[in-house]
Amino acid sequence: MRKRLQQTIKHPFKALLKSLFLLCLVFGLAFGHADGALAARSGGRIGGGSFRMPSSSRPYSAPRTYAPGGGYGGGYYPGGGFGFPFLLPLWGFGGFGSLFGILIFFAVANFLLQSFRRAGSGDSYEEAYTSNPTVSVTRLQVGMLASARGLQQELDRIAETADTDSTAGRAEVLQEASLALLRHPEYWVYAGGGTQQARLTSAESEFNRLSLAERSKFTEETLSNVNNQLKGNIENQAALPGDEIDNPTTLITEGPGEYIIVTLLAATLGKYDIPAINSADDLRQALRQIGSIPSDKLLAIEVLWTPQVEGDTLTSDDLLAEYADLKLV
Repeated sequence: MRKRLQQTIKHPFKALLKSLFLLCLVFGLAFGHADGALAARSGGRIGGGSFRMPSSSRPYSAPRTYAPGGGYGGGYYPGGGFGFPFLLPLWGFGGFGSLFGILIFFAVANFLLQSFRRAGSGDSYEEAYTSNPTVSVTRLQVGMLASARGLQQELDRIAETADTDSTAGRAEVLQEASLALLRHPEYWVYAGGGTQQARLTSAESEFNRLSLAERSKFTEETLSNVNNQLKGNIENQAALPGDEIDNPTTLITEGPGEYIIVTLLAATLGKYDIPAINSADDLRQALRQIGSIPSDKLLAIEVLWTPQVEGDTLTSDDLLAEYADLKLV
């Protein structure tokens, strides 16, 4: 009887211990996954630019100079007037009234001519003669297999050598980054992006919003070159906590489902659109378009990528959590 009672008492304790063990196991797995998700994620950044109108695109107004014969040289409209008041007195037109009527006629003709030019040139006229023109803000993202370690090294090299303080240098950065992605189509897995139009006065806030959204996904910007301010040194970067520095295989291998995400941002004067990306061909066309934007139309750029430090990883869970809008290509 006593023995049976002892066995009866032991059973609840065994059940309780088993429940505690299972509970600890569940918590361990959950927190272990959370630690992985919250692990340090390095990022690289190249960028620069200004949302001020280029000097060549500011509104033009021809100077008004008083001309003999009672008229004004130059003109009120972009492109200048015809300057006929200098010649009309020599052609025998007499009387102030007749001369004034002829001047009005030529002013109206000049206005109509400029209107036809504006209609024909479309956005180019707006860009050249409007103080608040249309600006296109484009975002293009590519998710690649982590096997493309050479791409990381190429982006590191661009960051360390780029001139991000000049329009030509920024255009070259965008072109080189686009080319680096175009050279590795075998690693493309995901892609996405689009273009939004805004007036110049509000385009900068839209560009900064997109930039901050991407930068906030990094734990740290371990390498950056923004407006020629270089921060970080890839040659002396230490591996992330938990990496075995003495074991070279940790720097060149990757597990299943690991990725590299590259983001291209460009603010362009005028209306530029990239195609909707639903396939590898769409992505190829979009990369060619964004890489060929001329320097005189490029206001600002940013190239961002993660991970940047060798040995850092971006898992499929991270990609689904932070880049859920990307599509398979």
